[in-house]
Amino acid sequence: MAGNTTVLIIDDDDDFRTAVRALLESRGFTVVEAASGQEGLALLTECRPDLILLDVMMECSTEGYGVNQAIKWREEYRDFRHIPIVMVSSIQESPDQLFPMAGEVDMIRPDFYVTKPLDIPAFLATVQKALESASHHRSQPG
Repeated sequence: MAGNTTVLIIDDDDDFRTAVRALLESRGFTVVEAASGQEGLALLTECRPDLILLDVMMECSTEGYGVNQAIKWREEYRDFRHIPIVMVSSIQESPDQLFPMAGEVDMIRPDFYVTKPLDIPAFLATVQKALESASHHRSQPG
């Protein structure tokens, strides 16, 4: 399933990172961990991940949305915009459900959204789908 695929987990929950690391490494992924949004953004250039798993609530209740927005919209992260972001949160509502009237919800919307606790088969299917979508986008001319 993985090959030489690197996944960056940005989540402040040590137990969650440990469990997901074990799950993904057992399937051949290389996993890099960050305990905060700031640490995750700093690691982008170092590890150049193929996929980002991103929590919403870390140092503040919306930190993950800020990290997502930075990667997808801020100029200093333009080289990483193609990396799919799977937001993984205990918040059951997606950004579209939480902020239905927000004009800029596109700026915080991740590529994929899954909820905790993880349904492992569904989570792995989402990871695969995210990686396939990224591969498809990289192979497109343009």
